[in-house]
Amino acid sequence: MKASIGDVALKAGVSNATVSRTFAHPEQVSEATRLKVQAAADALNFSVSRSAGILKSGRTYRIALLVGSGIIEWFTAEIIAGLNDVLRDAGYDLVIYPIEGSEARDAFFEELPVRSNADAVFVSSFGISPDEVKRLGTAKIPIIGINTTSEGFDATVGINDKEGIKLIVRHLAKLGHRNLLYLYESFSSTLGFSSFNRISGFQEACDAVDGLTARTLAVQKGDSILDAAISEIMAQDNPPTALCFHQDSQAIPLFFRLQRSGLSVPGDISVTGFDDSTFAKEAELTTVRQRPYDMAVDAAQKALALIEGQPIEEPFETFPVQLQVRGSTAKPRATPLL
Repeated sequence: MKASIGDVALKAGVSNATVSRTFAHPEQVSEATRLKVQAAADALNFSVSRSAGILKSGRTYRIALLVGSGIIEWFTAEIIAGLNDVLRDAGYDLVIYPIEGSEARDAFFEELPVRSNADAVFVSSFGISPDEVKRLGTAKIPIIGINTTSEGFDATVGINDKEGIKLIVRHLAKLGHRNLLYLYESFSSTLGFSSFNRISGFQEACDAVDGLTARTLAVQKGDSILDAAISEIMAQDNPPTALCFHQDSQAIPLFFRLQRSGLSVPGDISVTGFDDSTFAKEAELTTVRQRPYDMAVDAAQKALALIEGQPIEEPFETFPVQLQVRGSTAKPRATPLL
């Protein structure tokens, strides 16, 4: 038969209450008593169920992660890995909630305070309104932002997307480029993704360079951003000398398409990305490095401290970005491409 608390108490020569206190609040028991109870529990193969601990603590040992897409791309995958590596060791499960449309968004923010089914909430990469922050606040749990521009969070980690893309523009301008095109996939108007700041940052940086022509091109979701890039190169009277992509995963496939079109990188056109994600180094892509895994580890540590009611030394933290100059950028051609 399965051993009970009474069996452990009898074997250890202590009361049932002392056994319960040893497992629930070990700091309230002397080291000698704790070792004696643990030895008795080990001998009887006794363990305290997780559900019992949950009932006693009032916690769910679940933490919610809100992401703006049902597709797990590189950034979100790194965030999940970093959060899990910290939370798993602390006994917490990470539950992912894709917030793709207004219905899913409204349902989450309405139901969480009622259900009380999470001990903390991470919001990754998109903005939430003051009203939504207030509704989450009624659940009386920590709210941590990961690369989000919204206010009202208990703690945040993130990067300065504007400064990141400005590093790219300055690098290209220094090489002599004066005709740049920024390509990105159109955003959901309701989510307010933080990376949208790269677009305004790109324009600001270009405006600061005399004689630099810059355009942005939003490609509708479902359309090919590669086709749009090729069209801009081949069909324009004054084609760009450099293409700046919103993220690496959009830039790297273009290398192969350009080769099939008889063009080379960077001989005919320079190409940049943003992220320094998987294969960026192997592809020799000039890009901006951000570290979402490290941000997630830090966010998870902040969440655990807030759950325990502990102070955080730096609740609102900005992580640095770094320009990675590689072989996909060079001085523009001496003669026009077309």
